[in-house]
Amino acid sequence: MAGKPDRLARLVAALDHPDKKIIREAVDALVALAPSQPEVGGEVEAALMRAPVYKRWPMAYVLAQIGPPSDACFAALEGGLDAPDPDIRWAIVVLFARLARESGGATRERLASLARSGTATQRRMAIYTLRDIGPADALAHEAVRGALADTDPLVRVAALTSLKVFPEIARTAVGDMQRMLESDDDARVRAAAAVALAQSGAPMAEIRGALEGSAMTGDPTVVRAVRAALEMLGKKAT
Repeated sequence: MAGKPDRLARLVAALDHPDKKIIREAVDALVALAPSQPEVGGEVEAALMRAPVYKRWPMAYVLAQIGPPSDACFAALEGGLDAPDPDIRWAIVVLFARLARESGGATRERLASLARSGTATQRRMAIYTLRDIGPADALAHEAVRGALADTDPLVRVAALTSLKVFPEIARTAVGDMQRMLESDDDARVRAAAAVALAQSGAPMAEIRGALEGSAMTGDPTVVRAVRAALEMLGKKAT
């Protein structure tokens, strides 16, 4: 009889392991164990509350899959979106997108709020999550539209690359994209704006004029993006 509690304790302890592979295995094992051992949720919740804030995301990852996420669980996942490890961030993006599809508006509301008020990394990852969920509501539209003017260039890139999922925003933001292509301080933003313009659905002559009028010398990333965007337009015209 002692075997089950001992295994549960070992799995919960493994959520604090420095090796991501061991954490992943512990998460999967705990999620699989939860239906037959109701105490899993309580043990993982207690571990979450004991852990330093920056180490809470694995516990939250388990809890979000075995029951409705609490505020503490959501907060821990949001904190994980600021993790320095991109693998952690993207794993949480996938989980958040699934939660949003399953539970509806509450998750989307939190993501939209994070896209406005989180750290630069959290804002960027929240936009990518909203992109993966799709244009379900006005909150998502407002968050993506606002991110086009974010102070962080990578958040602006996230918004631009998400516009293909938000065609209504793309059609009304052509002027913003043209401005970003012409004068944004960051070459990554200018490159993303070129491609977003080609995908925007705006009149082809207007887009082609903006692209051809942009600098075709200078930063190679921007030059490649403009050429790729012009090729996209050429394929659309045939």
